[in-house]
Amino acid sequence: MIDWARVLELRDEIGLEDFQEVVDLFLTEVEHAIKDMRNTPDTPALREEQMHFLKGAALNLGFRDLSQICQAGELAAAKGDLQAVTLGQVSLMYAASKTEFLTELPQKLAA
Repeated sequence: MIDWARVLELRDEIGLEDFQEVVDLFLTEVEHAIKDMRNTPDTPALREEQMHFLKGAALNLGFRDLSQICQAGELAAAKGDLQAVTLGQVSLMYAASKTEFLTELPQKLAA
């Protein structure tokens, strides 16, 4: 679910203090993006853009499974299919990924 090698690579690249800021910003932005998806018109072009944003953010912080589902949603939306990947699926994957990330992060950073 989480690409811990990517997480640790990012932490090493930017330092622990900046890493925590990136984590906080990521969580805030992703939660805001998911909320926006609930409150905006559901068009293929907009869904594709939203999924692209989420995919990139997720890849940056190592949320591998979330990035994969968002990539599938982005590609489906590009073809006009808004049902292939639902907002519910994205929300559930984000919640599960966030839980795993926050639960295991202290242990991973201490290693």
